[in-house]
Order: sequence, then structure tokens, then C-alpha cells
Amino acid sequence: MKPLFVLLGTFLLSLGATRLVGGNPNYLLAGNVAMAVMLLFTGAAHFTLTKGMTLMLPEWLPGRKAWVYFTGIVELVAAAGLLVPASRLLVGWSLIVFFGLVLPGNIHAALHHINYQTGTTDGPGPRYLWFRIPLQLLFIVWTWYFSVYLPAAPTFAGLSH
Repeated sequence: MKPLFVLLGTFLLSLGATRLVGGNPNYLLAGNVAMAVMLLFTGAAHFTLTKGMTLMLPEWLPGRKAWVYFTGIVELVAAAGLLVPASRLLVGWSLIVFFGLVLPGNIHAALHHINYQTGTTDGPGPRYLWFRIPLQLLFIVWTWYFSVYLPAAPTFAGLSH
């Protein structure tokens, strides 16, 4: 739930800031800043909530802790990449793939009642997937729209990306 609040809150703040600075809201910038801040938030969690995030991965996967650190680094690098227009398209497509690849970890965690924040097995369980799967789809659609589609869309007079 926290990543959703970070994403939407940052989007609204960024949109307001771009309007104050430039007169028109810059949706393209606000959308990418919001995803970047959300990725900084979730990427940092890989280093502070490592125990719980390691439990999210199936036991048969070797080097689970290394995977947690690696995916945290991926999120931090992607956050920076979204803010560089020249890398945005590649980072956007890469994030779409990344969000699809990490979904099984979230499903595994829900099925095994993993609470990644405490590193225990008293999490909400499968009902969490009713929130997590749509959230993951939102991340995918958001990334596609602001990092892939919108930068390539034509700009109409009076409308700012």
C-alpha cells in the first residue's frame, strides 16, 4: 500500500510543481518522477528489509539474499534512468519486464503468509493478491504510459507532456 501512496502522492506534487514552474502541468515529467521516487522507496527497502524480502523467494532458489540486493540495485538504477530522457525508453521496457518477473515472488510470499516488513510468516496470505496483482499491473501500465507511450505520442497545441 505504501508504494501506491508514494507513487500517487509524488505524482500530484510533481504535477503541481511543474505547473508552478512552467505554467502548464508536465505529465511526462511528473509520471516519471513519481515512478522514480517509488522505485527509490522500494529499492531502499531491499537493503533495510532484507530478511523479509529473502523469505519472499522460494527456498529452492540459490543465493536468495544476493537476488534481493540485486533487485534493489536494479530498482535504484532504474529510478535514475527514468529521469534521463535518452535512457527512458530502454529503462521503461526493462521495468515492464522486471515488474512481470518479480510478480511470482509476490505470489509466493502471499501463499506462504510472508510479512516482508517483519521477516515473519504472519502476513495476510493469499487475500493480499487481490491488492498486489492489480498494483503490479498498475506499475506496468504506468511505466508503459509515461516511459514508452507518452514520450512517443505527438504533442498537441496547448497540451504539455
